[in-house]
Amino acid sequence: MHTLQNKLTSLYPEMSRPDLQLVLKKWDVATYPRHHVLVREGEYSPYLYYLAMGAVRTYYHKLDKEVTEWLALEGTFFTSSLGFYRNLPSRLAIAFLEPSKVFLLHRDQMEALCSHAHGIERLFRKLLIEHLLVTQQRVDSFHFETAQQRYEHLLEQNPSIIQRIPLSYIASFLGMTQETLSRIRNVR
Repeated sequence: MHTLQNKLTSLYPEMSRPDLQLVLKKWDVATYPRHHVLVREGEYSPYLYYLAMGAVRTYYHKLDKEVTEWLALEGTFFTSSLGFYRNLPSRLAIAFLEPSKVFLLHRDQMEALCSHAHGIERLFRKLLIEHLLVTQQRVDSFHFETAQQRYEHLLEQNPSIIQRIPLSYIASFLGMTQETLSRIRNVR
């Protein structure tokens, strides 16, 4: 719970202690084994997750291939956006790449918390803005960066990712083949 508290406090340091304690009480905790699929394509997921330990990936199927949309290590919030914000089935699957510990908050709990206090609503607004900015940076990287630059930025943001995530997933996440990733890595 301490890691979640630190993350929430870093997002909104001005949040009152009573509001923070109320928010923390509403999260459940769960552990999942490696390869556990948390959400399948077409399923509904009304939860916001915080990855306290482990690694997770979001992916979809296209032309009989799995395409990695997103990778994350501990210290990250994640969700099935369509399910959480719109109560629609997910077009993406979410699976754990390592044994993982997550905190989860149901959408209804979040809505009730936001109705309770403006400070809590601000916290979740800041979390949403953070998510939007990360998504925008990812889109921008495909528009404005070379494959080499995308790889370099990934290593800057997550230096241990190469040791923890299979290279096939990393290549897919970066929008390149494994052969291209191998060439880029050999240049370094």
